[in-house]
Amino acid sequence: MSDAADGTARLHVPESVSWSAVTGRVRDLAGEAFADDGPANLVDGEWKAVGTPSEQTSPVDGSSLGTMLKVDAATASDAVQRAAATHRSWGDVDLDERRRRVSASLDAMESARDDLALLLCWEIGKPWAMACADVDRCISGVRWYVEEIEGMLSRDVEGAPAKRAPLEGPVSNIASWNYPMSVQVHAELVQLLAGNGVVAKTPTQGGWMTLTVAHALMAREGLPVTLLAGDGSELSDALIRSPEIGALAFVGGRSNGGRVAAQLADTGKRHMLEQEGLNTWGVWEFSDWETFSGILKKGFEYAKQRCTAYPRFVVQRKLVDQFLATYLPVLEGVRFGHPLAVEEGGDGVDDLPTLDFGPLISAAKATELDESVEEALRHGAVPLFRGDKAGGRFLPGQDTSAYHAPVSMLAPPGASRLMHEEPFGPVDSIIVVDTEAELLAQMNASNGALVASIASDDTQKAERLAEQVQAFKVGINKLRSRGDKDEAFGGRGESWKGAFVGGEYLVHAVTEGPPGENIFGNFPGYQRTPPT
Repeated sequence: MSDAADGTARLHVPESVSWSAVTGRVRDLAGEAFADDGPANLVDGEWKAVGTPSEQTSPVDGSSLGTMLKVDAATASDAVQRAAATHRSWGDVDLDERRRRVSASLDAMESARDDLALLLCWEIGKPWAMACADVDRCISGVRWYVEEIEGMLSRDVEGAPAKRAPLEGPVSNIASWNYPMSVQVHAELVQLLAGNGVVAKTPTQGGWMTLTVAHALMAREGLPVTLLAGDGSELSDALIRSPEIGALAFVGGRSNGGRVAAQLADTGKRHMLEQEGLNTWGVWEFSDWETFSGILKKGFEYAKQRCTAYPRFVVQRKLVDQFLATYLPVLEGVRFGHPLAVEEGGDGVDDLPTLDFGPLISAAKATELDESVEEALRHGAVPLFRGDKAGGRFLPGQDTSAYHAPVSMLAPPGASRLMHEEPFGPVDSIIVVDTEAELLAQMNASNGALVASIASDDTQKAERLAEQVQAFKVGINKLRSRGDKDEAFGGRGESWKGAFVGGEYLVHAVTEGPPGENIFGNFPGYQRTPPT
């Protein structure tokens, strides 16, 4: 709906879910974490209003969210040194006490769950159900670790009895903006359970308010957490190369990940670098299109702004007509728009819309996608579907510059970025092949991926093909994801560097075992894949 005649005028944002109402409630909940205009930085257990103000805007409607205080390199370096001192004492705290404090933090987050989710809606544009899932997965995942951590700390990587110890220094966390709770906070809490102090950088593009509230609840329970806002280029030496840092957990793109890897090269530090990849569906000798339709629809969640999204489909030529007959109606049925706009009479979270996605993270990202699409078309790609923002669900006069309707193109040429790079948005590419060799070559176009899938009626053949797909997880007639709890996660090729994570492997990655131990991971000269 795009004008009053279509009913858009009936849409509004209820006061109870407005930015001012939500931030008013979280200020009441965690007032110690806020300066006058926005969140402070957490250093050595104290919230400090230090740093250069940087105005933040919401991708939802371009409105102001307040001010981020970005610290400089000297402040970050001092914070890391203080965190290192706290780290040493935290490792001596009894495991049962560490579990108690982490559990208390989770209880507090669970009580604040709706407001944490609403912050995510405003900060990074997640629809309500997906924002709730981000918070819920963090809480439920860490509760599982609370129950299992004792056994994980008493075994080596081969399962033999061995007492594992915290690292020599705190774990530094530099994560992307798209999953602040279920990826970043989740990882930090497991690192804390294992006896490590934690240093975390707030993503500059979004999630800083959500992370502030979560870390305030963690700090109240005496957990040794440091939270700093700032530009990566300014803080990288402190957060990556400081001798006090024991390990680095990074989630982001390949360009930034490559720079991080170069900075780590001569340090010998433990690291887990998740760097994306072009995750692909291969379609070969397949007929269950009804099931595939539901899988395709789910794939558009959060506008494919996640490291395990599937933006590329490699399809056997004789199946292209059937594939398109299933695929194109899914694109036409995708629902996107303002994640907090409700119909007339709606007044709270129970009335929030069910959408496949809201905005992209920024207007700049939407423009970048437009440029990538135009580049591919100039070089000969065939447009299969080009959605229109007029089909979105918006308020009258709303700023929609960060939104992008679904787009699909056939055969983007090798000269275009979309042939080799993950778009990180609702832009798909379709590649047609005739042989199994072509299928594998096109599925492996990005030199490694996190996940991939093959749709085929012949599951035995699909499993044989999967062995040659350069992705960490390959699904047969199903999506793959990061997984949860005891499922391992990593990447192949340039999509990942360092230790694999998930379940026991995450605990191994942030603890020391017997001398000479080789943890599972993607290291030069050593790659051992844990069972999936």
